[in-house]
Amino acid sequence: MVLYPVIRKLRHQRVVLASASPRRQEILSNAGLRFEVVPSRFKEKLNKASFPTPYAYAMETAKQKALDVAQRMHQKDLRAPDIVIGADTIVTLQGLILEKPVDKQDAYSMLSRLNGKEHSVFTGVTIIRCTYEDSRLDMEISEFYEETLVKFSQLSEELLWEYIHSGEPMDKAGGYGIQALGGMLVEHVHGDFLNVVGFPLNHFCKKLAELFLARPPEDLPPATPGSIPAVDTFENLSNVEGHGPGGARVQGDRPQALGRKNSVPSRMVDSLPPTPLLELLDGFKASKALFTACKMKVFDLLQDEAPLSATEIAQKIDASECGTARLLDACAALGLLEKTERGYSNTTLASLYLPSDGKYSLHPLILYNDEHTWAFFTQLEAAVREGTSRHPQAPGRTEDSLFQDCFYQSQERKLQFLRAMHSLGKLTARQVATAFDLSRFTSACDLGGCTGTLAHELARAYPGLKVTVFDLPEVIEDVTGFQPDRAQAPRVSFVAGDFFQDSLPEADLYVLSRILRDWPDDKVHALLSRISDSCQPGGGLLVAETVLDELKRAARPGLLQSLDLLARRGRERSLGEFGRLLLAHGFEVLGAARTGSIVDVILATRAAP
Repeated sequence: MVLYPVIRKLRHQRVVLASASPRRQEILSNAGLRFEVVPSRFKEKLNKASFPTPYAYAMETAKQKALDVAQRMHQKDLRAPDIVIGADTIVTLQGLILEKPVDKQDAYSMLSRLNGKEHSVFTGVTIIRCTYEDSRLDMEISEFYEETLVKFSQLSEELLWEYIHSGEPMDKAGGYGIQALGGMLVEHVHGDFLNVVGFPLNHFCKKLAELFLARPPEDLPPATPGSIPAVDTFENLSNVEGHGPGGARVQGDRPQALGRKNSVPSRMVDSLPPTPLLELLDGFKASKALFTACKMKVFDLLQDEAPLSATEIAQKIDASECGTARLLDACAALGLLEKTERGYSNTTLASLYLPSDGKYSLHPLILYNDEHTWAFFTQLEAAVREGTSRHPQAPGRTEDSLFQDCFYQSQERKLQFLRAMHSLGKLTARQVATAFDLSRFTSACDLGGCTGTLAHELARAYPGLKVTVFDLPEVIEDVTGFQPDRAQAPRVSFVAGDFFQDSLPEADLYVLSRILRDWPDDKVHALLSRISDSCQPGGGLLVAETVLDELKRAARPGLLQSLDLLARRGRERSLGEFGRLLLAHGFEVLGAARTGSIVDVILATRAAP
């Protein structure tokens, strides 16, 4: 019933869906939304190569569809609808957009590409609110996109052709329809299923609530001081996700500035509670609660024994009952613990990632953030003012040797750093290794590959690939304890060296995973120049980094991480910046892929000189 309060707001408005898709019509009708269908006449011939990401292409197409209908209906009727909804769904594999097949052979080509692999389905959605003044059309545009990951089973050629001959693929993006026969091709879905069908209903509902429930009820008289407000006004006090608050003009899903200081209307304070700001204000407390519970091994204890009462947990971790109870309740409120009358237990999320001995444990990374990253952020103001490191350095070391600092302070400090990097690597290695088809390469060199997590995943994914991990001698001497007992281990080797000074191992694919972000521009150019000199024409370069949008507004974790990168004068980059950076050293970008994890992947090839 999440749409019901919004439907009450929209029941007297003219809503138009700028799409002939029967699937979108069915999804919205089932949700209880009343609307007219006016298919867009916009020719979908935008240059895909001109967009930094596939979802940017989908969002622009959706916007042009909605604009076409709004403007055309205004010209025809002298009054466009109150609301126009545009949408565009695309299927992408390794950065390549697969739209509707033109014939059966094209459908076979698409499905063969998807066979046995995970791909992304993006839907861009535009909501246009139309207002009129002296017959002039004024539009407020709000946009968003949704991504769902879909994995195809490994299917026989016979089964693919049988599906194609059914005729179902011909009007479907990517050549399949998950809601019908195409569902038999799919092994699993991660994300919004309806998004794959053609419309992200859940995200759409949230956006409608954001746009409409946060706006002041202009059709209602102001409440008398001291009186109980009318029922409808309570809707305007609801907590709202995201942006687009009441009265603010929305363009591109972001509210425009309201004007000079103290010009905010008083009624907006009531319709726009500061809930998101208060959540940000308390954000550091949530992080510290997580850090403390991990450090006190609460999640380890509850992995072995659960449920336990606060008294039992306090005794086992040697802490006060009062303090333990409050910490446990905070963790329960954060979704890390489940609390019942019998006591506390780990949630599924906590069980998977928080016990220190788990396969995908984040425990080492959490402790590293608690003891080191936390210290930097307490000095953030000084770091921003100075633009330099505020991390404590080992005596005699320089800013360029920031990573080595932890190696020279103590053996335990070094092992803690390696465990943190190993923990982070396990979360991203599979997605990085399989983002593109790398089977044409026979040798790879993972520069700064640390404990070899990504190297082993590359060897597992590509049986014909030999991988060399090239890292500092201080790292290589302690990687033995991190190695898996797997058949591909002989195809992974470790070589000690400094990639800024020593000769790089020969390879036809070089890998940089979360490396470029760590260094200032002069160091980045020096490293890429050395790789370019070592890489033969046609050789590859695989870059795994957080890729920001071009205006550096989205990818919030990446932008927050960029503050920490002040410590070593590194920075996160957009896809355009990466493209220009690689081109300057003779590499041409073949594609970019969103992995759904904390890093994205770019594949480039060394052009002939």
